[in-house]
Amino acid sequence: MSKASVLCSYLDGGSGMPTYLLDIIQKHFHIVWLEDFEKDSSKCSNNILAILNVHGQPKVTQSLLERLPNLKLVAVVGVGYNHIDTKLLHSFNVKLSNTPFVLDDATADLGMTLLMAAGRNLCAVKDFAMAPDTTELQFNEVSCDVSSTTLGIVGMGRVGYKVAQRAKGFEMKILYHNRNQRPSVDEKAINATYYKTLNEMLPLCDYVMVTVCLTPETTNIMGAEQFKLMKSTAILVNISRGATVDQDALLKALNGGDIGFAALDVTSPEPLPRDHPLLKARNILITPHVGSATLTTRRKMMQKAMNNVLAAAEGKPLPSEVKL
Repeated sequence: MSKASVLCSYLDGGSGMPTYLLDIIQKHFHIVWLEDFEKDSSKCSNNILAILNVHGQPKVTQSLLERLPNLKLVAVVGVGYNHIDTKLLHSFNVKLSNTPFVLDDATADLGMTLLMAAGRNLCAVKDFAMAPDTTELQFNEVSCDVSSTTLGIVGMGRVGYKVAQRAKGFEMKILYHNRNQRPSVDEKAINATYYKTLNEMLPLCDYVMVTVCLTPETTNIMGAEQFKLMKSTAILVNISRGATVDQDALLKALNGGDIGFAALDVTSPEPLPRDHPLLKARNILITPHVGSATLTTRRKMMQKAMNNVLAAAEGKPLPSEVKL
């Protein structure tokens, strides 16, 4: 009996399906590449059970769904699914899954990496140390402390809590704002203090890290008002989604001295246009959305996606279904 099929965008290319994940898929399913599907969908459309959505591809449109009569699932290989039209999926009776939990550690690790790199001015001192015209060291140049400073976490979900666990190791004072307060046992484990009001927390922080999910309520949760409340030396780190930060307001805050520095793993859009003024700011560090980009984590994410597809194929409950 031939294997059922999953639809994938394209192989590698920087944002397609990486080759290091193929063995996990091909163990259970035949891969139909989008290019081949578009050339002649009649040969394979009936056998496609699921769409594997990697880095937002393939785009799930009404036209695509109409050509997949036996589609059961869109399996997002990642946590965020704001790029998926959930109402459209529901109208086609197609389920949605994602891959929570498996990327929390890697994302939190990157958050702390950005925090430390920003605080210790790592990019600038690296450039100085490697510059061809450097002939002597500048011993009087200083950066910011990380240990024993105050970190404010905006969004104390899974990733935010992992960040707090790491920050505790640096003896940071941990404050957090969240829609709901965590149980006291969680707070005690990381010595965290809850602030129901974000604006009350911000003036107290040396570092502010954004880890919230992107929703209508969290869009631009960090804007001009928030930046004016922060210390002029404060450092903003964003590892959530680009749209949680008002980038125009951020640029003004960086240029105007309202805050000291920003480190972003996410922007809106991604990547930023090459003439975007944020790319020219002297006090910013931007990485290309690499929070989950470790080999171990990406393979765990794909395996979780496959577990969802296998469950859909067998008519069983999905391990990580997104309720539509």
